[in-house]
Amino acid sequence: MDVMAPHSTDIVAKHTQKKRRSKSSLVERVYNLLITRISNGDYQENQKLPTEINMAEDFGVSRPVLRDAMQRLRAEGLIYSRQGAGSFIKAGKKKIIGYAKVETIADIQRCYEFRLSLEPEAAFYAALRHDDQSLEKMRAALELMQQATTNLTHKEDADYAFHIAIARACNNHYFEASMGALREHIYVGMKMHGLSLMDDAGLNLEHLFKEHDDIYDAIKRKDAKAARTLMIAHIEHSRGRLFEGRLLDLSL
Repeated sequence: MDVMAPHSTDIVAKHTQKKRRSKSSLVERVYNLLITRISNGDYQENQKLPTEINMAEDFGVSRPVLRDAMQRLRAEGLIYSRQGAGSFIKAGKKKIIGYAKVETIADIQRCYEFRLSLEPEAAFYAALRHDDQSLEKMRAALELMQQATTNLTHKEDADYAFHIAIARACNNHYFEASMGALREHIYVGMKMHGLSLMDDAGLNLEHLFKEHDDIYDAIKRKDAKAARTLMIAHIEHSRGRLFEGRLLDLSL
């Protein structure tokens, strides 16, 4: 009878430990992403979660990894299951992160300022870490924006979808959580920015679309520095178009 050599046994043990660590890391990532989406209100109270197949595909993991992450949420009382019906968000769970409502034009300027600290780094890491699925989500948002541009309109939902897709491509739930918490604030700025483009809608919308398309191209090419620089320019240009180059003095 063959006996496995001690050296071979060590190799098998190390390989097994590596696989366990890898799975544990994936479970942690999916758990954090689900926490983020629950906290940001992407999933509402008592809403049924997507199927295991859809969520596993969305997160790019196996179903056993997803099940382990879901079990953690279940144990913490964030979700519950119904026999034969699936899993649901438990009611009464408050958002983990949030900001006061936008009330003044100064708040919109502050939001742009904060986005300049957040989104260029998101674009940088998205360029380094994206996968085909995250690129497809950016591309889908761009296609909606292109259709709107052809129709001389601005779609805030498609615009935001593009930016949140970049945050999700970072594989760092802090970026996604922050963007999710800013969603309504960003919408207000995007809505006003969209209105400001209407004076010369054709030209302005084309410029806006090209800014997004250039960011996508840099991310796709894995040019992280270019993606960061282009995102800075895009947010600064958007702010400049909205405020017409006249920023408020926010000094105390």
